[in-house]
Amino acid sequence: MNKILLIGTLLFSIGNNMVLAQAKNGSDLVAKDTLKATEIDPLTPAKAAFYSAVLPGLGQAYNKKYWKIPIVYGAIGTSLYFFLDSNKKYNQYRDAYKRRLEGYSDDNFDYLDDSRLIAGQKFYQRNRDLSALFVVAFYALNIIDANVDAALLQFNVDENISFKPSLYTNDVTLKTNVGLTINYNF
Repeated sequence: MNKILLIGTLLFSIGNNMVLAQAKNGSDLVAKDTLKATEIDPLTPAKAAFYSAVLPGLGQAYNKKYWKIPIVYGAIGTSLYFFLDSNKKYNQYRDAYKRRLEGYSDDNFDYLDDSRLIAGQKFYQRNRDLSALFVVAFYALNIIDANVDAALLQFNVDENISFKPSLYTNDVTLKTNVGLTINYNF
């Protein structure tokens, strides 16, 4: 054990002296780092989420994911359209029912009896409430998407590291085993 430690120390000191001797001869040795360090801004996800909360789609623009902006506005806009349409029809059925209870006739809904007017009110009220829920859900999803996307943009996806799962057969038991290979290239 002592011989191995002595030989290791000797080789290390000889190698170190050779490097220092080469550096003193005028040719400076500079180790170049092949990995480029990227700065990580911890506030980037919060900024993207804030921008999306202020104006839907602005967080996606901040993340330079411009193709998501029409999807955001399409989802929120469609839900908002159905909310406004259902609210308008709910108010029409409700006003017609109230006018009928007061004794006035409404030409638009004369063909419906009272139970149908009440059923129409409930139907459009339910659709209005669901549409409002979808507007809020898509708005929140817009904020979450901007936040997660900004966080994943800073994730290190380096070519020098690889992870490869593999299946192999055990030679003794002939059973299939799971293996993992992790490679890091310097």
